[in-house]
Amino acid sequence: MSIQIQYPKKPDTPVSHLPFSPVVRVGDLLFVSGQASVDATGKIVSDTFDGEFRRSMENMKKILEDAGSDMQHVVQTRNYVRDSEMVPRYNELYREYFSAPYPARTTITNCLSSALKYEVECIAVVK
Repeated sequence: MSIQIQYPKKPDTPVSHLPFSPVVRVGDLLFVSGQASVDATGKIVSDTFDGEFRRSMENMKKILEDAGSDMQHVVQTRNYVRDSEMVPRYNELYREYFSAPYPARTTITNCLSSALKYEVECIAVVK
């Protein structure tokens, strides 16, 4: 049995100038690369924590939709929060995008360069 690996992408799928695919599909699973506060060309858009969080999530949402899924089909997220004092706000904002039962989640703090305040990646199921 041959497992097919695909790289779904539409013309307006957010991209990066770095060497990675925004999303990889293996069977019915989608692996979305880390999404940060970037515009459609991959240029970093500096903002408040709230602004960077929302832009990152909206980029992830767009990539999921382009690949045949949505936020309700996310089974795991990995989150990177630059400043640990932002974790309470991060939890509030996270609830705007996910509700119970929540996806499995990992959160790492004090880990990003000064260029970013937040980054997210996920695994989702194709709907």
